[in-house]
Amino acid sequence: MSVHAIFLSMLCILLGLAKPSSSATDTFVFGGCSQIKYAPGSPYEYNVNSILSSLVNSASSTSYNNFKISLPGSTKADIVYGLYQCRGDLSNSDCRDCVAHAVSRLGVVCPGSSGGALQFDGCFIKYDNMTFFGVQDKGVVMKKCGPSIGFDSDGMTSRDSLLGYLTAGGQYFRVGGSGNVQGVAQCVQDLSMSQCQDCLAEATLQLKNQCGSAAWGDMFLGKCYARYSSRGDHSRDHDSHDDNDNDDEMQKTLAILIGLIAGVALVIVFLSCLAKLCDRKGGGGGK
Repeated sequence: MSVHAIFLSMLCILLGLAKPSSSATDTFVFGGCSQIKYAPGSPYEYNVNSILSSLVNSASSTSYNNFKISLPGSTKADIVYGLYQCRGDLSNSDCRDCVAHAVSRLGVVCPGSSGGALQFDGCFIKYDNMTFFGVQDKGVVMKKCGPSIGFDSDGMTSRDSLLGYLTAGGQYFRVGGSGNVQGVAQCVQDLSMSQCQDCLAEATLQLKNQCGSAAWGDMFLGKCYARYSSRGDHSRDHDSHDDNDNDDEMQKTLAILIGLIAGVALVIVFLSCLAKLCDRKGGGGGK
């Protein structure tokens, strides 16, 4: 292999190490599956596939929808209920991408399950063989708290004011904040507005109790979530703050390695040319 080919190969390997940060459409948050399995090739499987396709297709035009599917020939036991909810600030195309990613992940997380739910950073999907539309669910399914930064009284007041604002919004999706303290809250729209506010009140209470003086906090209940951050970034998964730092370091390291490889390649080329020149001179002297 030539020096040029070796250099290009090493460069391609290094460039492959640099991965872009995940977006809201493909950042996985949590998932859950029913322990009951359906029979392959059964009417229920057909209905599941049909409802999942309906979720993806509908997400192209609206941020929320629910479906009840029982195709001809199905029994009552084969009825499937499903819904999706996209984050309120996503475009229609991003909403569809998020729901499509979530649906494709279901096949990996919940293969053959009669029910499943997946939360991505930008959307939530759920299906089951029993109706859950309009049913309140305030159970904690996922929480994350950042490192403690020892909020002073002003910081705690700002955070608590933000959480109060998010809870009392009278909307299914709300963002707000002041300065670096930002937050977002959302309910699944099959809930009534009073159910939504009740759910968010529980989510924000859990945030205060569980995350204390943390720099950021995420609290996901069965039908709603609330998140805050003192870093002014409410809409992305908070792990990405650390990922961004790691990406910056990777880019710096990559630049240094590329420079070293280029320098070594030039030295090799120079030495190769010098060796050929010496061989020619040596050969000429022997005649």
